[in-house]
Amino acid sequence: MQLEYGLSKLKIKFSGRMEGYNSAILRKDITAGIIVGIVAIPLSLAFAIASGVKPEYGIYTSVIAGLIVALFGGSRVQIAGPTGAFVPILLSIVLLYGYENLLIATFLSGIILLLMGITKLGVLIRFIPRPVTVGFTSGIAVIIFCGQIDTFLGLQGVLKHEYFLQNISEIGRHLHTIHMPSVIVSVICLAVLIICPKLVPALPGPFLGIIASTLVATFFFNGSVETIGSKFGEISTAFPEIRLPQITMDRINLLIGPALAITILGSIESLLSCVVSDEMTGHKHDSNKELVGQGIANIVTPMFGGIAATGAIARTATNIKNGGKTPVAGIIHSLTVLLLVFTLAPLVSRIPLASMAPILMVVAWNMSEQKQFFHLLKTTKSDALVLIITFILTILLDLTVAVGFGLLLAAALFVNRMSDTLSVEKVLPNRNLREKVTPEVVNPYHDCPQISIYTINGALFFGAVETFETTLTQCIKAKPKLLILRLGNVFVLDATAEVALEKIVETFHKEKGLVLITGLKKQPKEILRKSGLYEKLGEQNFYDRTGLAISDALLHIDSEKCLGCKHDAFYECKELSKQLAI
Repeated sequence: MQLEYGLSKLKIKFSGRMEGYNSAILRKDITAGIIVGIVAIPLSLAFAIASGVKPEYGIYTSVIAGLIVALFGGSRVQIAGPTGAFVPILLSIVLLYGYENLLIATFLSGIILLLMGITKLGVLIRFIPRPVTVGFTSGIAVIIFCGQIDTFLGLQGVLKHEYFLQNISEIGRHLHTIHMPSVIVSVICLAVLIICPKLVPALPGPFLGIIASTLVATFFFNGSVETIGSKFGEISTAFPEIRLPQITMDRINLLIGPALAITILGSIESLLSCVVSDEMTGHKHDSNKELVGQGIANIVTPMFGGIAATGAIARTATNIKNGGKTPVAGIIHSLTVLLLVFTLAPLVSRIPLASMAPILMVVAWNMSEQKQFFHLLKTTKSDALVLIITFILTILLDLTVAVGFGLLLAAALFVNRMSDTLSVEKVLPNRNLREKVTPEVVNPYHDCPQISIYTINGALFFGAVETFETTLTQCIKAKPKLLILRLGNVFVLDATAEVALEKIVETFHKEKGLVLITGLKKQPKEILRKSGLYEKLGEQNFYDRTGLAISDALLHIDSEKCLGCKHDAFYECKELSKQLAI
C-alpha cells in the first residue's frame, strides 16, 4: 500500500499485494483471519510449552510475528508464528543456554535473515535438494512426536534432555508412572482432532479438541490433571514491555551456532510455505522480501519475550482455504489471537497439558511427509542415501549437522554423477553420415597420425577433469601435429578444467604442435578470455565448425608423412596422395 498525501484529502493507492482490494475481499479476509486466529491459539500454546518456555510466549510470537510478516513479508497470504519444526531446536537451546539466551539467538537469527533478504539470497532455497528437506522435516516430526509421549501418558518426573536417545531412555524409565486421567484427556482430544476434519471440516479441530478435553478434565478429573495454570501460573493479561537483548561479543560467539540453526530452518520453512501458497493461489511470492519480513519479525519478537517464528504452512493453507486473499487476513489473525487470549486468560489457564500433546502429535504426523519419504526411497540410491542420513542425523544430533552433512553428501554425489556424464571421444569424419564426425569409425587402421580430433560432451569441471586429462595425455604421447577439440557440447568450464586445458596447450606448443578449438560456447569463452588462454591460443585457432578446422589443419600437416599412408582418415586424403604422387 502506498500513501499519497494531498492538501485536501488523503488518497490511498493500492498496489502490489493489495491491488484491486474491495469490500468483498475485506469480508473474506476478516473471516479467514478470525478462523486462523482461533486455530493458532492452541498451536501457539502447545509449541511454546514443548519448546520449554511459558505458554504466553507462544501467544506473543503469533501476535507480533504474524503482524510483522503480514505487513513486510513477500507473500499475500503467509501466516507466521511459532511452528512445530522449531520445537526441537528451541528446546535444545533453552536446555543448554537458558531462555534469555534463546531470545538473543532469535534476535541474531533475525539479523541474519534480514541481511539474507537485503542481499537477495532468497533464491538459495532452490539449491537445497528435496531429500535433505524431507529428511530433516521427517526427523523433526519424529522428535516432536516422541517428545510428547510423556505428556500424553501423564508420566511423572520426566526430565527433558538435549538428545533424542536420552529422552527416549528417560521415558522408558518412567513408564510405570502412567496417569490414567491424563491418558483419557489426551485420547479425547486426539479423537476430536481426527474426527473433526472428516465430520465438520469447517471447524478448527485443535480448538474443539481443547474445549472437549478441558471440559472432561474439569468436570470429571477436577484437580488431578495438570493444567497450564498449575504448571506455569496464570496467563498474564498485560502485554509485555519491550526489553532490548543484552548482546555482547561473548554471547555472540556462544550463540552464533544456535542462531544459524534457527536461520536455516526458519528460511527453509517460510519459503517452502510461500511455495505451497503460490500453488494454492496462483500468485508469485517474493523470496527476498519474505526473508526481510521474517528477519524483522525475529528481531522484534524477542524484544517482547517471544520465541522464533517462521511461515506456518498449515495455518497459511487454512487461511487460503477460508478465503484469505491479502495481508489483511494475517493482520486480523494477529488481532484475533491477542483479543481472545487476553480476554479469556483465566479459561486458557485451565487447559490441561495433556490436551497439548495430541495437538503436537498430529502436527508431527502431518509434517512428517511419509509419502514423500517413501517415494524418495524408491528413486535413486544417492537420493535415498542423502534422505536416510539427513533423517538419522536430525534425530540423533541436531538440524545444523544434519542439513550441513546432507548438503555436502548431496553435492559430493552430484559431482560424482556429473563426472560420469563427461565423455571424451576420439572422432573422425563418417562417410556414411555426411558432414558428421563419429567415434565408431576410429580404429587402428583408420586414424590420422598427424591430426587428432576429440569431442568433449558434458560439464568440464573439477569433478570430471581427470577423465579429460587422462585421455588427452594419451593423445599427446602419440605426438600428433594438430589437436582439434570439439567443445560445442561443453556449456560449463571451471578454473580447474581451464588449468588442465592450459597445460595440454603448453605441452602441445612445446612439441611444436597446434591446438584448434571448435564450437566454443559463451561461458567457456569468458573463462578462457579472463585467464588469458584465449589470446595464447590465438583467435585464428577458434572455429565455429569442425569442417573449417579440419580444412585449415590439413594445411599445417607434414605432407611428406602422407606418402604411403593407407589410413584414409579424411575426404582430402586421396586427393592429397595424388598431388604428392605427381
